Amino acid sequence: MTRDRCKLFLPLMGTVLAGFISIANAESQKPAYQPISIDGFYDAIKHWNDRTGEAGVEHFELNQIESIADNLLLYQRDSGGWPTNKHPLRVVSTDERKRALEDKSLADASFDNRNIYPQIEYLSEAFKQTDDTRYRDAALKGLRYTLDRQYPNGGWAHSPDRTDLAYFRHITIADEVMPGVLTFLRKVAVGKYPFDYIDETLRNRAAQAVVKGDALLLDLQVRIGGKRTGWAGQYHEKTLRPAQGRAYELPGVLAWETVPVLKYLMSIPAPSKEVIQAVNAGAAWLESAKLAGFRIDRVEADNQRFDYHAADYDLVVVKDAGAKPIWARFYDLETSGPFLANRDGKRVYQLSEVDAERRTGYSWYGYWPASFLDVEYPAWQQKNREK
Repeated sequence: MTRDRCKLFLPLMGTVLAGFISIANAESQKPAYQPISIDGFYDAIKHWNDRTGEAGVEHFELNQIESIADNLLLYQRDSGGWPTNKHPLRVVSTDERKRALEDKSLADASFDNRNIYPQIEYLSEAFKQTDDTRYRDAALKGLRYTLDRQYPNGGWAHSPDRTDLAYFRHITIADEVMPGVLTFLRKVAVGKYPFDYIDETLRNRAAQAVVKGDALLLDLQVRIGGKRTGWAGQYHEKTLRPAQGRAYELPGVLAWETVPVLKYLMSIPAPSKEVIQAVNAGAAWLESAKLAGFRIDRVEADNQRFDYHAADYDLVVVKDAGAKPIWARFYDLETSGPFLANRDGKRVYQLSEVDAERRTGYSWYGYWPASFLDVEYPAWQQKNREK
């Protein structure tokens, strides 16, 4: 290189190096955010993956909280709520972003599948870490949506703004709609982190909503032969009678759905006599609803792609005198006997009578109450002997 060219090259190189140093300094000065738990999005992520079966899509790391929070802003509806089953960690394509913006005005927000309150909690924590007021404002909008959609009787609907299917309007216990919303609002009411930024007016509204919701939960406990049992998955919003959800979700007492209600009631500080009685009765019913003498095995089968999931297995009942206790999901409202159903709405009593799509795509049997009865309830009962 000639001396003249060196004279021209060195200043240029200095400029480039200075640019790299400036970028490096800027990167090093970015705050190191702490990952925020995404446990609240487990259901949404599972449903997204089951439905799409997609692979090869980039996902944000857990410490990229601004990018994840921005996804939550993208999917929030103008009403303040969120549609279900959106994967918050996906790197959204340009076309997806455009469609999401076009869908802002849709009335499809839903509390189903543990939805809305996880977004509010995540955005609240993102605001606490970043001081980005967009996250605060979106969280408050979601909180107001939640409070505004409570029925006067204290309940929350599956999908408050939708009228196309009857069960969207029903008061919903399933998928932790009422237990989840009430647990969330209890934290808001006392200003528990990350909700300590919320003003007194909204905290008071949350506290009032909890009082109404708690009273309704106690009223909704199903009685059979005069005895309190568990809870139905849904109730008619006016008559408060157990109601049908989807075609295969017939009215009944539901073991899985009863457990979160009982856990919520046990979380109430200084529980009233009525709460203690409800918990004890619910636990006694779960104990009585145990099934024995069989287990459910997963066996290999040809891979099938259904509308909402894929399965390369089937489920079969195997007689086993030594099997641990298991519970059905649905129990009859009069006899407390277990039952199942198909998409045609017909009740059946054997897992083999359920169509393969619903047999592999729905949890008809499980061990949901086991830990509750063995560990959590006895510990609570020790501290809260019935008054």
